[in-house]
Amino acid sequence: MGKTLFDKVWDRHVVHQIKEGPQVLYIDRHFIHEVTTPQAFNGLRKRGIKVLRPEQTVATVDHNVPTIHQDLPIQEVLSRHQVEAMIKNCKDFGIELYGLGHPAQGIVHVIGPQLGITRPGITIVCGDSHTSTHGAFGAIAFGIGTSEVEQVLATQCILQTKPKKMRINVEGTLKKGVVSKDIILYIISKISASGGTGYFVEFAGSAIRNLSMEARMSICNMSIEMGARGGMIAPDQITYDYIKGRQFAPQGEDFDKAVEYWKTLPTDGDAVFDLEYTFDAEDIAPMITYGTNPGMGMKIDESIPDKEDAGLEKSLAYMGLEKGQSLLGMPIDYVFFGSCTNARIEDLRLFASLVKGKKKADNVNVLIVPGSKQVERMAREEGIEKILNDAGMQLREPGCSACLGMNEDKVPAGKYCVSTSNRNFEGRQGPGARTILASPLTAAAVAITGKITDVRTLMQ
Repeated sequence: MGKTLFDKVWDRHVVHQIKEGPQVLYIDRHFIHEVTTPQAFNGLRKRGIKVLRPEQTVATVDHNVPTIHQDLPIQEVLSRHQVEAMIKNCKDFGIELYGLGHPAQGIVHVIGPQLGITRPGITIVCGDSHTSTHGAFGAIAFGIGTSEVEQVLATQCILQTKPKKMRINVEGTLKKGVVSKDIILYIISKISASGGTGYFVEFAGSAIRNLSMEARMSICNMSIEMGARGGMIAPDQITYDYIKGRQFAPQGEDFDKAVEYWKTLPTDGDAVFDLEYTFDAEDIAPMITYGTNPGMGMKIDESIPDKEDAGLEKSLAYMGLEKGQSLLGMPIDYVFFGSCTNARIEDLRLFASLVKGKKKADNVNVLIVPGSKQVERMAREEGIEKILNDAGMQLREPGCSACLGMNEDKVPAGKYCVSTSNRNFEGRQGPGARTILASPLTAAAVAITGKITDVRTLMQ
C-alpha cells in the first residue's frame, strides 16, 4: 500500500516508538516568540540545561510588539517585559533573534517561508497554534505548548501520538472575487470548527494546485480552525520556484538535490486516508463569519441560519445579530488587515488593487499591518503604501497586531471589526470586540464602503 505525504514525512522523523505509547519525533526547525517561551527558558535554567541545537531555533518578536513607533520603548508593561525577556533569553542561550529593528523581523509564520527556512519534508514546531501555516510547503508543522517548547529546546525532539489522516479535495475553478481565505472559510463552514479533530489534513485538488504559495499558506494556517492538528499541501514546481534563491534555502547543487527528494513526497496514488472530502470550487463565494468560531461562516449574500442551537444563540447574543439576518449593508467600525493568515505581499496587493483610486469610508477605522519588515519594504517599493495613503489609510509596522488583544492594537467593546485574521472568538480582538472574518478583498470592500459589501459588485 502506498504512503501519504504525511506518512512519508512523519515516519522519516520517528526516533523511537514507546511501547504502547507515543513516538519520539525529531524536529528540524523550532520557531519561537516572546509569549510562549519565558517559562520554557526558566525551566532550562532551573535544570542547568542548554539549548541542544540553537542553530535550528528561529526567534522573533511579534505578538506583543506595537505597530507604530517601534523605535520607541514599548508602552504596555507586560508586553515590554515579555520582549525584554526574549532578548535576554536568546542572548543567554545563543539563539539569533530577529527582534525589533532587525530587517527580517516579523510574524513568526511569515518570516520562516520568506527566509527560506521553511521547506518540504521537514518537521516544524512553535508555541503557537498557527504553525500549521508551514504545511503549505509539504512540511509537518504544528503548534505546541510551553512545556513542549522546553522539551524541544532541550532535546530537539518531542513526544507525539501520530494523528489520523484526512484529505480535502477542492476541484474546479474559483469564481471572480473568491480567494484562498474564502476556500478555507467555506470548508470550515461545511465540516465545522471541530470536524478535523484528531486528524492531520492534506489539501488537494485542482483548485489547490492552482494557488500560489502565499495563498496555500492561508489555507494551511486555518486548518487548525477546523480542529485539525495541522494541514499540508504537496510540494510542486510552484513550491520549488518560491524557495529557490531565498537566504537560507539550499543553493546550487544542494538545491537540485533537495528538489529530487521533494519530488518523492507527494501522496502515492494507492495511499489510503481515514477520511476524505471533496468540494466544488465553483460553489465557493466570498465568505464571512457571523458567530464566535470560524465554523460559523456563510457566503456573503446568504443569511444567518435559522435553527435551534444553544451555541448559535449564545454567539449571536454576543455578536448582536439575529437568526435569518443578512449582513449585507451592515455598518462596520473597524477593518483589520494583517495576521499570519493574510499579511503577506500578495494579500496587500489584493487589498490595494481594490482600494486604488478610492477613499476610506469616514465611519471605519482601518488598521493595515504587514506581516514582516520585508513585506513593509516591498509595499513601499511597489507603490502600495502611496495607494493606501491616498485612500486615507496608513501602513503600520509588522506584528500580530489586532489579530489578538495582546498588544496596543485592540478593537473597543461592542464595535464590529471585519478582519483578515483567523479567529473570531469572544474577546479575541479585545474585551467585547465583535469580529467578522473575511478575505483581504472583502476587507478592502468594507474599508471603502463602510459596510459589509459583496466585493463582486465592486470588481470590474
